[in-house]
Amino acid sequence: MLAAHHISKKFSGVTALDDINLELPAGNVTAIIGENGAGKSTLMKILSGVYDDYEGDVIYKGSKVRFKNPREAQNAGIAIIHQELNLIPYLSITENLFLGRELKSPIGFLDKKAMRLKAEALLQKLKLSVPADTIIADLKVGQQQVVEIAKALLYDAEVIIMDEPTSAISESEVEILYGIITDLRKENKAVVYISHKLNELFKIADNYIVLRDGRTIESGKMKGMTHDDIIHKMVGRDIDIIRNTNIAKEKNVLLKVDNLCLGKAGNTQKNILNNICFELYKGEILGIFGLMGAGRTELMEVLLGLHPDLTKATITLDKNIVRFKSAKDAIQAGMALVPEDRKKDGLILGLDIKTNISLSSIDQHASTGLIDRGAELTKAHHYIKALRIKTTSEKQTVKNLSGGNQQKVVIAKCLATKPKVLMLDEPTRGIDINAKNEIYKLISELAASGLGIIMVSSELPEILAISDRILVMAEGCMTGEFEAANATEDNLLKAAIPKTI
Repeated sequence: MLAAHHISKKFSGVTALDDINLELPAGNVTAIIGENGAGKSTLMKILSGVYDDYEGDVIYKGSKVRFKNPREAQNAGIAIIHQELNLIPYLSITENLFLGRELKSPIGFLDKKAMRLKAEALLQKLKLSVPADTIIADLKVGQQQVVEIAKALLYDAEVIIMDEPTSAISESEVEILYGIITDLRKENKAVVYISHKLNELFKIADNYIVLRDGRTIESGKMKGMTHDDIIHKMVGRDIDIIRNTNIAKEKNVLLKVDNLCLGKAGNTQKNILNNICFELYKGEILGIFGLMGAGRTELMEVLLGLHPDLTKATITLDKNIVRFKSAKDAIQAGMALVPEDRKKDGLILGLDIKTNISLSSIDQHASTGLIDRGAELTKAHHYIKALRIKTTSEKQTVKNLSGGNQQKVVIAKCLATKPKVLMLDEPTRGIDINAKNEIYKLISELAASGLGIIMVSSELPEILAISDRILVMAEGCMTGEFEAANATEDNLLKAAIPKTI
């Protein structure tokens, strides 16, 4: 269906792709495997018309093509679900789905009713229970990811590229997506699937293609492959998965939250969070698990000083009662948050790595209104080395980094504030197994130094592997607490499923 012959691509002199060759057969799901920075997303953007300045040839249904823009690729029958959300936040779901391909009435007016009905049918198929006229900015990241999937499925595409489609959706949405992929395979479509969640590849992929350092290394059938085989092909060596063995033994309370409630703007009768109570100990990794919409992200936001007018709570940090009126107050007190959406909330994409790392801690290396550039540079070099950020220099623009390396810059920015409590909201979203291992190791080291860690994750194996203790949330309430040693995927899921279902 689609082939790439000798594809090469450079950014500012840095080679992202080097002589890539691959074939994508019809009626098959082909997994593209590789570490962050291997070139997966860059290659997919070439195939889908985002980049047209590359060397080599793309062959589509037997003919050489060079798409000038995504619209040309879409019109030809190639759709992509981007890893980084590609939605306009202040338009509705329906308007985003039909942007550039609006339905019109016989006399030339927009047929808003037809578009809304078609959007609602697609959302129902994907089991996203929100009105089609909902503004994208009002959706959580996981819900936006479902809309991104819906956008691609609205096309009658022959090739569907899925770049980390499950990175922000819950298990129930993942199963729905698997069903859709099965249907696409039966319709003889070519599906490209990129995911760092390796268990997904064994469930749905027919073939695999391995990229490493911008080159194609190997391809073959998924049948007969093992988890270790895939990891070895990705990185060229074996990797031992880091697991947390330094369980905090002393119970010195660092953070205490009592009766935390978060109201809903414009609705005095309903709370988003209800009577949240928990403690975090020094040196502890506290995992928080829940399904999409459980209120995990809202809890992290409140603890960082967001929504102060809607929040009621008694919060004690390091034996002092605190009330944060802003994120600045919280950061100065010792709170730091790695947000769920790194592009929207964590980075300024047009600035370089050095500037992004120092943004939240600029006071540490400023005097009489002047920035000490030498101290700023030293800090950047320290975190680039410590977190193994893959870059040509500290001056590289953040938007040109891979998703995983962007996430590392956000973590570096938070660590630079020297926090007492580090909150991580889906910290390994869109990150490969090797980079995940590095972050797990870093989290364990930070906890061992006495830092309190709160980690939100949708991945049960991750929560079980890295946490000392696990809290479970459902519908804005705490519904379970487990010591990690005694927790299982089964009892965590039972606690996470709302009782109204």
